[in-house]
Amino acid sequence: MHIADGIIATEVCIAADAISLGALYAFGKKTEAGDIPRMGFMGAALFVASLIHFPIAGTSIHLGLYGLAGILLGIRAFPVIFVALLFQSLIFQHGGLLSVGLNAINMGAGAMAGWLVWKAGRIPESIRAFSAGFIGILLAAFLMAMEFQITGYGRGAFFIAYIYSIAAAVEGVLTLTIINFFRRAKPDILEYGK
Repeated sequence: MHIADGIIATEVCIAADAISLGALYAFGKKTEAGDIPRMGFMGAALFVASLIHFPIAGTSIHLGLYGLAGILLGIRAFPVIFVALLFQSLIFQHGGLLSVGLNAINMGAGAMAGWLVWKAGRIPESIRAFSAGFIGILLAAFLMAMEFQITGYGRGAFFIAYIYSIAAAVEGVLTLTIINFFRRAKPDILEYGK
């Protein structure tokens, strides 16, 4: 899921970094002190989830929790994803330092899509929760596959999106399970992202 440095042209990565820094400012500028613990908790969850890899079809994938981040944080999901990706790049070399912005755009788009699905109030909550988790990771994988296809990297870029459809189904169920838990244990946490 993480694009390493050298795969996408440097100019594109620099442009994506600039866009990401702008989004980081725009989505994080009105963060209040009460938001920070929630953001830290979600950042830690994103960080840990991406370190657990599952072998599938000759490659490995990991969960992203982008839809869940969108549900629980709304637009604050983007700064959290950016920081988690930055730390993963610096500590574990997941993705590249130059491509952090591009990775943040891909995964942040998944979180924003999950948030928008969650806000669709007329649809039953269980369907919204599953769909947010499903779309959150599948959109990020699709964007990455598109970028690979455009740059000519690899010959089976859309195979990535296919493989991640399996992860998307798992992520949808996991997101639904977590939302059901929060609905019973602490329902007010679900009102933040709306």
